[in-house]
Amino acid sequence: MAYFWYKAFHIVGFVVWFAGLFYLVRLFIYHVEAGEQPEPAQTILKNQYQIMEKRLYKIITTPGMIVTVAMAIGIVTTEPEVLKQTWLHIKLGLVVVLIGYHHYCGRLLKQLAEDRCTWSSQQLRALNEAPTLLLVVIVLLAVFKNSLPLDITTWAVVGLIITMAATIQLYAKKRKRDQEKLQNEVPQQEAQQTI
Repeated sequence: MAYFWYKAFHIVGFVVWFAGLFYLVRLFIYHVEAGEQPEPAQTILKNQYQIMEKRLYKIITTPGMIVTVAMAIGIVTTEPEVLKQTWLHIKLGLVVVLIGYHHYCGRLLKQLAEDRCTWSSQQLRALNEAPTLLLVVIVLLAVFKNSLPLDITTWAVVGLIITMAATIQLYAKKRKRDQEKLQNEVPQQEAQQTI
């Protein structure tokens, strides 16, 4: 019975953890883009994003990570023979990478608070896709275990990476076009007002 309790809360933990990671970096993007706003909007937005980021990281994301890891340890204690399986070694390696990503986000949070983050919003958009890739592979390993079809999985992950990269690039082009359009409209409106 303990196995099912550990597994249930392990799933709850990683849902909370991933939700926090996805939203956290999205807030970082908005925080960086707030720097493009005129004052006083820039200061107001940056302060608000800083509060939201800090609360999300400390109250939701980090506890989600702790619950996930603690429940995983609980699961392993109920069936220690699973530690001998290759799929779990790979999964644990990816979880270590994810924990590193989590702590790197904490570092970016501090840099943003001190206004010394050098990441652009487009770079942060790319960074925001990393947990998606990790989530896909980790879930596939948990479901398929040692019978995971590596050829199909490899192509699916490569396809996902290409799709994400293309989407980020297309969005960047769209944002640039929208900004150019907005800049062109302002002089036209000013000229109409003077007539």
